[in-house]
Amino acid sequence: MDGNEEKLRTTKKPHVVVIGAGFCGLAAAFELSKRGVRVTVVEKNEDIGGLARSFPLGETELEVFYHHWFRSDKHALGLARELGVLDRVRFKETRTATYCSGELFSLYHPFHLLKFKPLHPLDRFRVGLLTLRAQLLRNWKELESQLAEQWLIRKIGSSAYNTFWKPLLYGKFADFAPEISAVWLWNKFKLRGGSRGKKGQETLGYYAGSFAAFANRIKEYVEAKGGSFITRFPVEEILVAGNRVTGLKSGDKIIRADMIIATPPLPVTAGLIKDYVSPDYTRRLQRIKYLGNICVVLELKHRLSKYYWINVNSEKFPFVGIVEHTNFQPARMYGGRHIVYLTKYLPPSDPLFSMDAKELMDLFVSYLSRIFPSFKPDWIRNYHVWKARYTQPIVERHYSKLIPSSETPLEGFYISSMAQIYPEDRGTNYAIREGRAIGEKIARKVTSEGKTS
Repeated sequence: MDGNEEKLRTTKKPHVVVIGAGFCGLAAAFELSKRGVRVTVVEKNEDIGGLARSFPLGETELEVFYHHWFRSDKHALGLARELGVLDRVRFKETRTATYCSGELFSLYHPFHLLKFKPLHPLDRFRVGLLTLRAQLLRNWKELESQLAEQWLIRKIGSSAYNTFWKPLLYGKFADFAPEISAVWLWNKFKLRGGSRGKKGQETLGYYAGSFAAFANRIKEYVEAKGGSFITRFPVEEILVAGNRVTGLKSGDKIIRADMIIATPPLPVTAGLIKDYVSPDYTRRLQRIKYLGNICVVLELKHRLSKYYWINVNSEKFPFVGIVEHTNFQPARMYGGRHIVYLTKYLPPSDPLFSMDAKELMDLFVSYLSRIFPSFKPDWIRNYHVWKARYTQPIVERHYSKLIPSSETPLEGFYISSMAQIYPEDRGTNYAIREGRAIGEKIARKVTSEGKTS
């Protein structure tokens, strides 16, 4: 055995390694540990949580990218219940708004749509009717062949589409907007509608102490069951004997494995196994396209607005959303700082991706006063800029035909990623669902192989 090989306990139990400590990987590790399978989670970053990893702020931590749960997120809430921490999930009514035609309009109650001046009264009725009908639609497959843009124009008319939806669709997806499936948009209607309270206002949930604290609770459970975590372990090579995985390598460290579950984005996974699978299979994993994301996080001296979420209906703005986190969680948690996320989805070729943190902050902040005339740059106590290459898969028409199976041509190697979540869109809740599903599948396989060996 190589002297540099990672030392793991000698045991007869099959050893499963999970690549990635986002919520999909964490949920897979939870399920495997729960079922008695020995598991090791490796993570390239220093911290676990994936896109929900956090950084210290005040007396607590704050997510790098904004996060919340919906009331309908049964998989996330179910896991919290099993871990005995459901009482730490706090739900609160939130306010949303839209910046459109140079004005800010409240849109956190269905009745607000009736006062939405940028739309003709008949268009307001059409938009409201579409929202209701989309929530009632159950057979999403009838939308798979339709483009979101065409579907919207057909349902609400070109005038309402150009005023309300087009800036949002193009603001998020840019050049990919004409390719987006109606299924993706339908899911947004369904998800938002399912999280409204009796009064019609949206109610969202947050894990006390940050989503990173929830990730660490899962980690504690896995470790108590005998599992382990290795951070700062960027996987560089998959080890294979014959056509079966035997381990993985990072630098001079090797971890032996009987099975591997890979949870990174599909293009990353494709790069790891390309030497052991056909070019056609590699191309299939690389076929699904992704947008990245930039989040500028501001620590302000003063409150910016009364809204938690503001959609920016203007393609001229460098960001598409304003998320005022401290209208969701109290500012006292962050030492009295008022926390605002300015978010933008974009392809990696976008010039914004190559800008440094100060340039991005200056650019984003220069647009805030257009929405909030009273805002002054000296309100900013501190700022943080975070970038991620893979955050939003491009959900095209017939997307179900693009999604690869969890099983791969390489024996013992499985994949479970955000791009395989469908017809729902990626999110913590569905990452947990998919992670537990693959964990259960592998655990059953391990058990059945053990009985026949």
